[in-house]
Amino acid sequence: MLNELSAKQVYLACGSTDLRKSIDGLAVLVQEGFGLNPFSPCLFVFCNRERNKLKILYWEHNGFWLFYRRLERGTFQWPTDKGDPVSITSRELRWLLDGLALNQRQAHSKVIAQTII
Repeated sequence: MLNELSAKQVYLACGSTDLRKSIDGLAVLVQEGFGLNPFSPCLFVFCNRERNKLKILYWEHNGFWLFYRRLERGTFQWPTDKGDPVSITSRELRWLLDGLALNQRQAHSKVIAQTII
């Protein structure tokens, strides 16, 4: 579903967010806390303190979408520095959703070739 959205940009709310907030509360946080327009064609992504739940806010045509994801095991590799939102690509969002860290230099560890005798 997220691949089909025509979002120009993806913004992460660094640190934790109270996910009891719904559409209106998250839109106010985007507008007043980040100084961004919640009606812009961007994804705004929020994570809880335990880093096992996400909410994504997205405006499309005449209404908001609110996506919610909960992990049964593990945590998201979420940026913990509270402050300005971080702008990432949709590919980097996919990495986060798949459990990878944004600062990870490569997806796979180096494979050392072994000689078979």
